[in-house]
Amino acid sequence: MTLASTRFSCRCCQAETPRWVGRCPGCHEWGSLEPTAAPRGPAGAASPPVPLAEVDGRAARPVPTGVAELDRVLAGGLVPGSATLIYGEPGVGKSTLLLQVLSAVAGQGASALLVSAEESAAQVRARTARTGEPPAALLVCDTADLSVAQSAWRSCAPSLVVVDSVQTLADPEVAGPAGSISQVRSCADRLVRLAKTSGVPLILVGQVTKEGDVAGPRALEHLVDTVLVVEGDRHHALRLLRAVKHRFGPTGEVGLFTMGEDGLVGLDDPGALLLGDRNASVPGSAVTALLQGRRPLVVELQALVCPAPAGLAAGARRSVQGLDSGRLALVLAVLEARLGLTLGALQVFVSAAGGVRATEPAMDLPLALALTSAAEAVALPERLVSFGEVGLAGELRHVPGADRRLAEAARMGFTTALVPASTVEPPRGMRAVRAATLAEAVQAVRRLARPPIRSVRPGAGRPAGPVVAPAATGRW
Repeated sequence: MTLASTRFSCRCCQAETPRWVGRCPGCHEWGSLEPTAAPRGPAGAASPPVPLAEVDGRAARPVPTGVAELDRVLAGGLVPGSATLIYGEPGVGKSTLLLQVLSAVAGQGASALLVSAEESAAQVRARTARTGEPPAALLVCDTADLSVAQSAWRSCAPSLVVVDSVQTLADPEVAGPAGSISQVRSCADRLVRLAKTSGVPLILVGQVTKEGDVAGPRALEHLVDTVLVVEGDRHHALRLLRAVKHRFGPTGEVGLFTMGEDGLVGLDDPGALLLGDRNASVPGSAVTALLQGRRPLVVELQALVCPAPAGLAAGARRSVQGLDSGRLALVLAVLEARLGLTLGALQVFVSAAGGVRATEPAMDLPLALALTSAAEAVALPERLVSFGEVGLAGELRHVPGADRRLAEAARMGFTTALVPASTVEPPRGMRAVRAATLAEAVQAVRRLARPPIRSVRPGAGRPAGPVVAPAATGRW
């Protein structure tokens, strides 16, 4: 018979001790230890080893969910008996997406169960008004009691179970409130075991901390087979679904959705959303091809430079949206040290349009071109795409996935690619302009660029040459 011994786990660092102490021996936090039940003794009969060649691999074949972008990320769908954890910021669309998945599965005639530990059944029914009439095979159990949820699972024999969320469930056999380390670990462990023994795929919704990580113990991510994260800005319609862990396939794929009145809609071709409102005739606009996982996206980077308010030249503002602030600081330093473009006393605003996060080093070159274009008031060519990492010596470095980036840019109608010298050949119909240094890239763009736009605002003009600090000239 399996015995249980009480151990204590730290809710901050997950360190364990056999007895309670006032201060955690791992992170030295006071009062952070909580009781948890740990099994002790024989856990059951050991399974005899079998030849791997005789194991039936068809049991791990994914089953499509009916939501194409989710199936893309999961390499085909959900594997029977698998456990998936999905998390993201509040309001990003996790519950909406899973409600659509449940409706798609139930719409095929198979029963699907939603264990709603946060909302009542009436609240869930009200949310389905966005996604349409729910199928009859879609069942809901509004409980925060783990034993009730398990009984409902066994009684209805569903083909898919979603628990929203695991941090709000409570195991009556474990001490501590819902959401504590011991409760989350126990609830997740028992649900995952039930999924394995019944062969029913399980999806757990996880809450996040202020830093954007999964709330609860780190062991939660190790208990499941797949970890999905939903990313997006609540002020934009674009949503990205990516796998950060997947035992049944690669983790490089990304699913794209738009949030609308009818829920989340899959995006097969995001180009219209990301570039649809672009004004290519304005200085400071540069187009680049980034990689979200293995999926290339053609996006617009925008830059704006302007004088700092009087008396604030020493603390000129740097505003960054959707890009890495550290990469911006590096590009600004290289522009000043290697090209003599002085922007230190000017305010600099940069953003990735459409709500996309473009944080990879391949964004260095288009960011430098956008800043140079904004500073010199010269618009870049409309059909120019660029990517490349900028080193501290001003050299341009090769970036991975160049062939996929170029192919996607060519498909979107871009005809010229400004790339590092070591980049592969572009597709037919696209011309490659190669540069070994950032200075060479800027000179190449100056030869290709449009004439300067003189009228920046009514009654004001802007010089076409490099911008210098207002403290030196007293004017723009």
